[in-house]
Amino acid sequence: MQQIINFIIRYKNFLLYILLMIIAFAFTVQSHSYHQSRFFNSSNWLTGGIYGTFYGINTYFDLDDENERLLKENQRLRSQLFNQDTSPNIKLDSTNLKYTIVTGQVIKNSYAENRNYITINRGEKDSVKQDMGVITDLGILGIVENTSRNFATIQSILNTKSNINAKLKNTDHFGSLIWDAKTYNVVQLIDIPRLVPLHIGDTIVTGAMSSIFPENIPIGTIKKYDLDTSKSFYRIDVSLFNDMTNIKNVYIINNLNRKEILELEETTENE
Repeated sequence: MQQIINFIIRYKNFLLYILLMIIAFAFTVQSHSYHQSRFFNSSNWLTGGIYGTFYGINTYFDLDDENERLLKENQRLRSQLFNQDTSPNIKLDSTNLKYTIVTGQVIKNSYAENRNYITINRGEKDSVKQDMGVITDLGILGIVENTSRNFATIQSILNTKSNINAKLKNTDHFGSLIWDAKTYNVVQLIDIPRLVPLHIGDTIVTGAMSSIFPENIPIGTIKKYDLDTSKSFYRIDVSLFNDMTNIKNVYIINNLNRKEILELEETTENE
């Protein structure tokens, strides 16, 4: 207490000056509408700036939660999209689902090798299995090749072993999507007959002949095409929608009918 008294005595002139200045400022603001307006505008600007700063900080730390919420919402919407039926009398429920979806994140990604793989943070405990399709918001990414309890590796479409059924959008002309290992943002579509009309910029999507991916998932657009005259088929360069060097959030797709389809096809081939 004595220290406080000593401080007041030592700086009494300065403290008196500050007190008189505050009183004068208060009288000035109260007696002039212009000064009142300027004072409150300044106060609003200052408090608004402070609130804005704290809001920005809170928003930054809430990004992970918001991102997770959006992933779940996209998961729900994609499930509805992949399981929609053309019949107006069929309602979407657990008894007529064709696909289920699991969200995940990339923890390792390669794109500069001949055989590129991607590791994600979902595995057997999340019901992820071999030969499930993996996509992003922009298009296909690859196919699950191996799994552990907590993780899975994906054979990227940027892999010389990759072979995925694909087609021209809004047509039934399909072929095989492969990769020539020349560049990370272009893959090749082969086995499209020469009679099919092509145009630069046409969209390529997944075909209906796949038991892994739903039909019409985006892949990319035609960059250029050449005709193999000896086989009468086009070889098409496809610019990918995905930036394969910058992948984070993924969706793993499970075709619930795949096992039945493969068993039926195997039985037919063995007859």
